[in-house]
Formats: sequence, C-alpha cells, structure tokens
Amino acid sequence: MKVLLLGEKCSLINDFLLSSGHDTYIYTDKLSKDDTEGYDFIISFGYRHIIRQEIIDLFPDKIINMHISLLPYNKGADPNLWSYLENSPKGVTIHKIDKGLDTGDIILQKKVQDDIENDTLKTSYDRLIQEIVKLFADNAEDILNNKITSYKQQGTGSIHYLKDKEKYIYLLESAGYDTFVKELAGKALI
Repeated sequence: MKVLLLGEKCSLINDFLLSSGHDTYIYTDKLSKDDTEGYDFIISFGYRHIIRQEIIDLFPDKIINMHISLLPYNKGADPNLWSYLENSPKGVTIHKIDKGLDTGDIILQKKVQDDIENDTLKTSYDRLIQEIVKLFADNAEDILNNKITSYKQQGTGSIHYLKDKEKYIYLLESAGYDTFVKELAGKALI
C-alpha cells in the first residue's frame, strides 16, 4: 500500500511501515489535492495543518490521525499539557479524520497511566508517544485495511488552539518541558 505520512512524528512509524512492505512518503507542508495523487491511505501524526474537506472526501475510511489524548478530551494543540491543566484523563487515540478538529470516529484508544509525583511534561509526552506508536504498530494492518469497527466519540470533551496556552505559559517559564506535571495539575480549573 502507498501511504502518505503527514507530520514529523510520522518518522516514528515510517520504518515500521517500510519493513511491513508499504511504500511511504513523509510530508510536512500544507497539503493540496494534487499532493495526494497516487496514495492509498493517509496518516496524520503531529501534523500542524488542517486537512481540507475535498481531500478528506477523496479518502473515505482511509485517512486517520494519531492523537496523544483520550478523545474527546483535549482536541487540538498541546493535548498533553491540557490533560494536566484540566485534570482530564490521559491516553492516546487513533481516529478517522473528518471536517472537525480531532472529532472523527475512534478506531483505537488506550488509557495511559501517568506518575503525577515524578513525571515532567517531557516524560509524560514521551510515554504517550511511545504508547501511540505501539498501538499503531500492533494494529497497523487492520487499520490500513479498515478491519476495525470505529465508533463515535462520546461526550463533548474539550478543544484547544495554540493561542490558548498563552494564558498558562508562565507556568513553564522556569523549567519548560521539564516542568513537573504536579505543578500544572488543575491550574486551568481555578
């Protein structure tokens, strides 16, 4: 299968797909309809552009996103940060892409346990990335061949844009992504 990989994080699944006999290409720029010609499947992972509806329509059940939150919580940007700021469940989700922002039907999902006392934003982020890569690798052929029954997201959850974290950026000023997550817990709920 010829798979178009959108986003720099796709490099983490590229070798696996190649070793499984797939032909891949990693693309990070804004996607046009012409860029998708000749591909059978599209995977987005850490891609920072909205995919237009005309492209989604070309790939029914063949365009997915790998998102490091337990959807419907923390749709959009910086899901790991928001899971602590809002004390929402932690996890990873592989979902179909639709016209909304991280609103598509869920293909696979896994809760991920954090270590609130010892984790930093970086260690928790690294754990989520590791878990979603494993979830994908363990189910790749079934995902690519649409053999997993997806289901609608339950509840409204939350959605965040890049600009939303500006209000909380002061919490990261001294240690950045080495900030202990216990220092962030619930700060957006105050």
